Amino acid sequence: MTQSSRYNFYGIAMVLTMAILFLSCKDNYKRSGAEKLPLVYPMFIAENFDMTYTMTREQLNSEDSASSRVIAVLNSPLNHNFENLTFPYQKFPEGLVIDFFNENGDKSIIKADFGIIYAATNVIDLQGNVVIESHDGKKLETSQLYWDQDHDWIFTQEKFKFTNPEDGTVMDGEGMDFNKDISVLNAHRTFGLMTIK
Repeated sequence: MTQSSRYNFYGIAMVLTMAILFLSCKDNYKRSGAEKLPLVYPMFIAENFDMTYTMTREQLNSEDSASSRVIAVLNSPLNHNFENLTFPYQKFPEGLVIDFFNENGDKSIIKADFGIIYAATNVIDLQGNVVIESHDGKKLETSQLYWDQDHDWIFTQEKFKFTNPEDGTVMDGEGMDFNKDISVLNAHRTFGLMTIK
């Protein structure tokens, strides 16, 4: 094989290799439209949001009238309402304060830096400096808390500090669940010093 035929052979091989590479670089990806997440906008935005939850003592018919009592009052500087979505929720990005009233009218307070109320599941997710102060002086502090409204059960997996002035105890731990009156309490893990009478 002469020098020129060798160059011709290498040239043809190079051209064929490049042609194969270019032909194999075909876009076979089928676009489904799911590459970009859809933009989600709230149904409305409310500033200085106040909502009062009430309940009648007995079931009403269409033309009955009866007295009702206030169950809770929710206050927030900002409310984003996404109840127009398939999984509806309301978001409180600048925090919220909820005042709860029991049957006797005693008030307990929950404060948080951020909150979401999921309408479909009736679960409230509270985050950032969550503080619960009950009407009898009990106080729970944690970084995140969930409240299942259907079962009136509250729980957290985060670290907490629970102060009970009735018996003078302070409990630190991680993970807790309890009822909304904080009368039934299950601490998952406790640590540090505890004073128990």
